[in-house]
Amino acid sequence: MSGIYGKFAVFDFETTGPEPRDRIIQVGVAVVENGTIIQTYASFVKPGIPIPPEITRLTGITEDDVAEAPPLEDVLMDLLPILDGASFVAHNAPFDLGVLQRALSECGYEPFNGRVYDTLAALRFLYPGLAGLSLGKVARTFGIGLDRHHQADHDAAATAELWILCLERLASLSIVTLRRLRDVFASSPAWDDFVFLLDELLGHKEADALLPADGEGVFRGFRMKAGEWTDVGEKPEPEDEAVVNGHFAVFYEKLKERLKRRFSAYEERDAQERMIFEVADAFGAGSHLMVEAGTGTGKSLAYLIPALFHSLSSGEKVVVSTHTINLQEQIRTRDIPLLEDLLPVPFRAALLKGRNHYLCLRKFEQKVNALDFENPKQDPLTAAQLIVWLEETERGDEEELQFGDKGREFWRSVQSDSESCLNRACPWFRRCFYHRAKHEAGTADLVITNHSMLFTDVKAEHRLLPPYRYLVIDEAHQLEEAASRHLGTELGYFNLVRVLQELYKDAHTGLLPRLAFRLGQDNGDGDWDDEISALEASFDEIVSIKEEWDRFSEKCYGMITEQAASAQQNDGSAVLRLKADKPPRDYGEVKAMEHNLHVRITTLVQAIETRLPAIRDVYDESPVSGLVTDLSGALKELIRFRDALRFILEAKDASHVFWMEAAGHYRHRSMRWNAAPVDVSEPLHDHFFGKKDSVVLTSATLAVGHSFDYVSRQLGLEPAAEAGRLKTLQLPSVFDYRKQALVLIPRDFPSVRGAHDAAFVRALADSLTRVALRTKGRMLILFTSHRMLKQAYAYMQEPLAEHGVTLLGQGMDGTSRNKLLRLFQDQGTTVLLGTSSFWEGVDIPGEALSCLAIVRLPFQPPNHPVVEARTEAARERKENPFLKLSVPSAVIRFKQGFGRLVRTATDRGIVIVYDTRIIDTSYGKYFLQSLPGPTIEQVPAAQLPARVEDWLNRGNPS
Repeated sequence: MSGIYGKFAVFDFETTGPEPRDRIIQVGVAVVENGTIIQTYASFVKPGIPIPPEITRLTGITEDDVAEAPPLEDVLMDLLPILDGASFVAHNAPFDLGVLQRALSECGYEPFNGRVYDTLAALRFLYPGLAGLSLGKVARTFGIGLDRHHQADHDAAATAELWILCLERLASLSIVTLRRLRDVFASSPAWDDFVFLLDELLGHKEADALLPADGEGVFRGFRMKAGEWTDVGEKPEPEDEAVVNGHFAVFYEKLKERLKRRFSAYEERDAQERMIFEVADAFGAGSHLMVEAGTGTGKSLAYLIPALFHSLSSGEKVVVSTHTINLQEQIRTRDIPLLEDLLPVPFRAALLKGRNHYLCLRKFEQKVNALDFENPKQDPLTAAQLIVWLEETERGDEEELQFGDKGREFWRSVQSDSESCLNRACPWFRRCFYHRAKHEAGTADLVITNHSMLFTDVKAEHRLLPPYRYLVIDEAHQLEEAASRHLGTELGYFNLVRVLQELYKDAHTGLLPRLAFRLGQDNGDGDWDDEISALEASFDEIVSIKEEWDRFSEKCYGMITEQAASAQQNDGSAVLRLKADKPPRDYGEVKAMEHNLHVRITTLVQAIETRLPAIRDVYDESPVSGLVTDLSGALKELIRFRDALRFILEAKDASHVFWMEAAGHYRHRSMRWNAAPVDVSEPLHDHFFGKKDSVVLTSATLAVGHSFDYVSRQLGLEPAAEAGRLKTLQLPSVFDYRKQALVLIPRDFPSVRGAHDAAFVRALADSLTRVALRTKGRMLILFTSHRMLKQAYAYMQEPLAEHGVTLLGQGMDGTSRNKLLRLFQDQGTTVLLGTSSFWEGVDIPGEALSCLAIVRLPFQPPNHPVVEARTEAARERKENPFLKLSVPSAVIRFKQGFGRLVRTATDRGIVIVYDTRIIDTSYGKYFLQSLPGPTIEQVPAAQLPARVEDWLNRGNPS
C-alpha cells in the first residue's frame, strides 16, 4: 500500500543554532519510495562561522569536521535532483523547511513549493498515546536504531523509518476512519498536503473489493473498538473454601504458594506481610488503620490483597483512593492483572475517575460534524488524534492520550460533564465511556478512584461513587490538602472567559451563533424570529460582560500588587487575604463591580433560558437538542461561577479563609479567587472516619518522629483514637539506608538573612556547582522558593556548561515537569533544579540520580492566608502554632523530599542539607529523627565536594 504515495525526501539539518537563520553544518537525506529507503545522502557543510561550543557538545561536530567540507552552493547542487518531484519530510518540518528555504534563497534558487509532511504531526494523530515525540525517544519506542543522535545522516535515516511506519499505520486504518480524517483535515488549508495523502489512499482502498466491509464496529459514522456496555448480571458466589469461611490466613498462604511457583526469585518481605495482616484485621474488626511504609514495601499489594479478600468474603465493596492518576494507573495496569492471575477466586475491579477524564461522544460527534474548530492549525490535529483513538480505546479516558499544543483546550470542549449530559436520552448512552465506567464500578468488588473523586462525590451528596463502607486511602499525606482544595472554591480568570467564549466567540463560533444558524435554516414562516433575535441580542452583551470582567480582574490585580508586597509566596505569586470585618483598601469599588457583573450575568442567563423550552419541545431528537443541552449546561456553569464569586468576595463564612492571588507574568489574566476551609478535620470525620466501618490510610510519610499525632489531629481521627477504633503502624524500611544513603550537613554554611539574601544564593550556587562537577551531574536540587531557584540558575548555568554539565530549571523555559524529568534521566550529566512539585512523585531509580540537595527546610510560607488562618485558630486554642503545625508539616514534606533519592535496593546516593537550622535549633531534631536511618555527617562546607566524590566512588569506609 505504501507505494501509492510517491517519492519522499526525508531531511535533517544540523546548524549552528536553534533558528532557521543559523548556518548549516551538516545535512542528511533519506529518499523513500514504495515503503523503502532507496537512497541516502549526507555531507558536512562549511558554515563560514565558528561552531558554538554548545552545538559541538550536542552534535559532536567539530571545526575539524567542517574544515574541508564543501560550501553550501555545492551541497545544494547535490540536493536539487533529490528534491525534484519529491515531497519534503522532516521531524519538526517547519524548522528544517525554514533552513532549506533560507539556503535556497541565499544561493539564488526558487523556494521549494512541493508538499510538506511533518513526522511530529503524523505521529501525534496516528499514535495518539505516544509519550514523548522527540526523535530519540520515538526511535527507542519503535526500536529504530539511532546510534548518533543529533547527527544529520543518522537522524534523517531514523526519521525515514518513522515516516514509513506512519504510512503503514495510515494504510491500516478503516475507510470510515480515513474519511473522517479527510473531512477534518480539509477544514483548514494548513492540512492540504495531508488531505492529498488521504485522498490518494481512499481512492485505492475504495477501489479494492477484497477489503473487508467497515460495517462492524461502526456507529454514527465512527469506527470504534468499544461496543455497547451491558449489564453484567449477578456475581457468582466464590467457590474457594477459605473465602467462603472467612479464613484470611489460609487464603494468604495459598496466594503465597502461587507466587512462589510463578516467580522463582520471590522473597517474603516482613514489612509487607505485617501490613497485609494488619489491613485484614482492620477490615475484619471494623476499625481504622494508619500505616507508614516506605518505598519498596509493596504497599499496593499489601492493601489490595486483604481488601479483595474482605470484599469477596463479605460481599462488601471496597474503594481504594490514590492522590495521583499515575498510581491509579499503576494499580490498574500492573497490580490488578497480577492478582487476577494469582488469586484462587475471580473478582471484579473497576477504575472510576471524575467524568471530565472521559470523552463525551455526543459532544465530539457534534464538533466533528460541524467542523467547529477554533484553532485551524491545532484543533483538526487533535480531532484526528481522537478519531484514530476511537479505533483503539475501550475506556475513553484522556490518560491514554498525549496532547500537543492547544490539545488540552480542545479536550475541554468535548469532555464529559454532568450539566450537558442527556443520560438515557443520548443516542450514545450505551457506548458512553463515563456511564460504562460508573456501571462497572457499581458491579465491582473493588473500585479504584482518586482523592479528587472522593470529595467530588461528597459535594454531590454521594451520587457518583457506588455505596461503600470500606475505604483505603493511599498517598494519605495528601488527604488534608486535597480536602482543603476540593471542599473549598477556586475560581480563575479564564474560568469565566471559557464559558463566555463557549457561548459566543464570533459570528460563527459558539453555542449561541450555531443555534441561531440552525433555527434560521428551519425558520419557515418566521416561526423562530423571536428566538433568533433573542439569541443574537445576547452576542454584544457577552462581549460587554467579558470587557467588564477584564476591568474587574485588572482592579483586583492592582489591589494585590499595591497591598500585598509582604505576601510574596515561594512560587512567585502574591496573595491578598479577604476579611469581611477588615476589607482591603478600595474594596468597595471591587464589590460594586462584582455586583454589576452579578446582575448582568443573571439577566443574560434569564434572557436565553426563557427561549430554550420552546426550542427543546420542537427539536426533541436532533442535533439542535444537543446544542440546547450544551447551552443549558453552559448557563448553569455561569450561574455557579456568579454565586461562587460572590461567596468569596463577601468573605463572611467564619469556617473558611478567603483570598485573591496573582502571578506577575500574566498580570490580571493570572488572577485567582479562593475559599478554603480553615479546618478539614470535622468534615473528614463526618464523611469518612465517623461514618465508614473501616478506613485504612497509608503513605511513606505520615509520622513525625515516631508519632502519628499531627496527622491524626489534622485529619479528624482523634475521636476514633479516643474510642479505641484507630491503630497506627510504622513499618521499618526495607532498604539499608545506613549503607545506601549519606546525609551531609555543611555545618558552617551561611544562614539566610531575609527573603532575598544575595550573599547566601551566591555561596549556595558556588557550593552546588563544585559538588555537581564532582558528581558529573546526576543531581536534583530542591528549593522552596522559585525566586531563589532562578537566582541560583543564573549563577550556575555558565560554569557547569563549561565543563559539559547541562543545567535544567523548573519554570525557566516553559518546559513541562514531565519533560524535565525525562531530559534529566536521558542526558546523564545533568543537574535539575526544582521547587514544590519536585519534592514528591519523582521516581528516578539507578545512577541517574546520585546526589540530592535540599536548600532549605520546607516550611510553608507563614503569610499564606490558609497558614495564617490555621495559625490564628491554633492560638485561639492556646497552642503553639509553630510546633503544632509548622514543624510537623515541614517534617513530612522533608521526608518526601528525602525519599526521592533511594528508590530501589541497589540505589546509593548522598543528600546534602544546606539549611543549618537542622542542627542549630531545638526543632531540627524532629527532621533528623524522622529519617529512616541514613549515615549523617556534619562537615565544613569547603570539604563537601571531596567528601561527596569519595563516598560515591569508594563507598562509606565505615
